Amino acid sequence: QVQLVESGGGLVQAGDSLRLSCAASGRTFGYYVIGWFRQAPGKEREFVAYIGRFGNTKKYVDSVKGRFTISRENVENTAYLQMNSLEPEDTAVYYCAARQGSGSANDPLSYDYWGQGTQVTVSS
Repeated sequence: QVQLVESGGGLVQAGDSLRLSCAASGRTFGYYVIGWFRQAPGKEREFVAYIGRFGNTKKYVDSVKGRFTISRENVENTAYLQMNSLEPEDTAVYYCAARQGSGSANDPLSYDYWGQGTQVTVSS
């Protein structure tokens, strides 16, 4: 098992940047693949980004390509989501998720562990 804690959210203006962190417990963070998801009020949870165990495989939803970058530091047991050129449409609660086994990168049902979420609000 692993526990995930997100941080780094806040209130920013359009065009600003934020870096979200996902800190994991334990000593085996490198065993898990990581996904970032977001959920806005009244909408379903949406896939944002994915990173494989070794950090080379990355996937993004089309709406954030070129603006968001997912990364991880296994020694620090932390994954990151760097968000640049933020837009009001990015406003949501952002969650990190983890799993050990194979699955669909963009399917929330394939992930076993979830953080509590961190609020990102982008004003126009």
